[in-house]
Amino acid sequence: MKLVADILIALIAVLHVWILVLEMFLWTQPIGLKTFRQSREAAEASKTLAANQGLYNGFLAAGLAWGLVGDDGAIKLFFVACVLIAGIYGGLTAKRSILYVQGLPALLALIALFAAR
Repeated sequence: MKLVADILIALIAVLHVWILVLEMFLWTQPIGLKTFRQSREAAEASKTLAANQGLYNGFLAAGLAWGLVGDDGAIKLFFVACVLIAGIYGGLTAKRSILYVQGLPALLALIALFAAR
């Protein structure tokens, strides 16, 4: 079960690196506009905020990678829980799909982490 947890955590880390790229570098580009379903004007007006969000997603990815590289269960648990909370919050306040894209994988990884103990 540890292998399953680690694979899920690695996938979540990659997802958060991709979110970082979308929010920090592609926010006003066609793929960013399409992904976040917004107009160019709205994207231009919010690009500083989006870059900040992207940076936070990068910190989540770095923490997950740190947990994997150091094989530290407490670090993995902390950062997966952070992703789960962010996914729940985002799903309830911003866009329901965040709950499934970000929250569900984190929940599965959390379950796998506890099952591996």
